[in-house]
Amino acid sequence: MTENHTPDILVRGAETIDGDRTDVLVRGGRVAELGSRLSASGATVVDADGLLVLPGLVDLHTHLREPGGEGSETVLTGSRAAAAGGYTAVNAMANSSPVADTAGVVEQVQALGEQAGYVTVRPIGAVSQGLQGTHLSEIGAMARSRAAVRVFSDDGHCVADPLLMRRALEYIKGFGGVLAQHAQEPRLTIGAQMNEGALSAELGLAGWPAVAEEAIIARDVLLADHVGARLHVCHVSTAGSVEVIRWAKSRGIAVTAEVTPHHLLLTEDLVSSYDSRYKVNPPLRRTEDVEALRAALADGTVDIVATDHAPHTSEAKCCEWDAAANGMVGLESALSVVHATMVETGLIGWADVARVMSSAPAEIGQVPGQGRPLAIGEPAELTLYDRSVSRTFATDHLAGKSVNSPFLGRVLPGAVRATLHRGYATVLDGQVVPTDVIARSARIVSAGEAIAR
Repeated sequence: MTENHTPDILVRGAETIDGDRTDVLVRGGRVAELGSRLSASGATVVDADGLLVLPGLVDLHTHLREPGGEGSETVLTGSRAAAAGGYTAVNAMANSSPVADTAGVVEQVQALGEQAGYVTVRPIGAVSQGLQGTHLSEIGAMARSRAAVRVFSDDGHCVADPLLMRRALEYIKGFGGVLAQHAQEPRLTIGAQMNEGALSAELGLAGWPAVAEEAIIARDVLLADHVGARLHVCHVSTAGSVEVIRWAKSRGIAVTAEVTPHHLLLTEDLVSSYDSRYKVNPPLRRTEDVEALRAALADGTVDIVATDHAPHTSEAKCCEWDAAANGMVGLESALSVVHATMVETGLIGWADVARVMSSAPAEIGQVPGQGRPLAIGEPAELTLYDRSVSRTFATDHLAGKSVNSPFLGRVLPGAVRATLHRGYATVLDGQVVPTDVIARSARIVSAGEAIAR
């Protein structure tokens, strides 16, 4: 007999972000029951005693590299890495090859995500053709496409031309989208290798000044205010940027901002090792910046945590500092880093973690069915997290194709024990579910959804 539904899943004894304990019965892709001592014949039982149940994590800033960069990552391998980190949705940046600047490319990325089945993959469309910053991309066509793109970014490049930026904000405003800006004044960062300051002078490395980020953010919040459009600031990294964003929000300007896990933990001092795992754009900053970013995430000035997961081949990273590529993988470690930097320090609680890593990014990115509260009838997009353990982070904990993590060898708290996406498990007992099993589950769920429609 042909299987026409995924098995029910019964999660026993999970702790909610409110401190309660509950069983969770998942059936037909949704939360069917909540309570104690639930039962379901034939269900897959997950023992969640001592585990925290969070809404599935949503990443607004992921580089999946496909098409064109499959040597570093693919949609499938990046999706596996996301699931391992507790994510149920990722937004894929446009800097693939070809660039995601047409309806055809964004639809291809979305289809690859659906085929992989580990997470919801939402393509981000390029603002400009080829990320060149001179002519607008096919913004309207991407918005109207099957992918229904709502976030646009030239990430990796700044939309430096103020007129092009204004026109893009005006266009995207028309359908309620958001422009995610990589804030970097290019003329101030030519040849930059690390944060500009006393250490860059000591090491003899060209500096990336904080003002190069802050000046673009200041310009763009004013443009967004003038146009009445939504602006999102990618990977905020300086204390000065925080102050600009705080000022803009106090004026009622529609701006949101993200911080990466690595900018919440790591500082420029690590560059002294010349270990290219620590080379990233924007660069690691001062201790004072890290402290300001943590405080801003705690008080809501910075809205979300986004990984900026940037996989690279060993050839691109295992070389001299000047020649090494910028970027770090971060999906598998993000929740643990937020646990260490924000929860263990007492700055935020677990309900706040659910907000900054799930509900708020889902809202900013307009990702359907994600970031929802644990309630009957809601989509079963869930993460089970063990807060009681710690681990020395190693390549064994990486489920993607690349290993350029800055956290290798560090002791990090917590571990994802299970991830549920569309009502089926993508991670069980801390292990990523095999690809063939996921593909079968995804086909069954898609068939069921088609029948329901």
